[in-house]
Amino acid sequence: MASLLKYQVEDGMWRQLIDDPATWKETSTTGMFTCAFITGVKEGWLNAKTFGPAARKAWLSLIKYINQSGDITNVYEGPNKKNDRQYYLDRKRNVGDLHGQAPVLWCATALLR
Repeated sequence: MASLLKYQVEDGMWRQLIDDPATWKETSTTGMFTCAFITGVKEGWLNAKTFGPAARKAWLSLIKYINQSGDITNVYEGPNKKNDRQYYLDRKRNVGDLHGQAPVLWCATALLR
């Protein structure tokens, strides 16, 4: 988790390619990592002083990507594996894709537990 924290963008999001600052901010990854941070803090597995603020910042940024229809935007199109950076950069940004919607709901559930 400490390694992931190093790649969190200033506003709380993570990028399409986590370690590539030239790529766009991605919501499904941010949602999954945020849920893990929230759960880790609540269960006592992660240091609350370090990971609590990171989780809060990520959640507050992530919810800005929910559109008026309740769909999450900037969801990375799930790729197959390929050893080619451009292949990953060419993947679409989806709206309302379930693998983006679910992590947002996981975060909300983790916060409510």
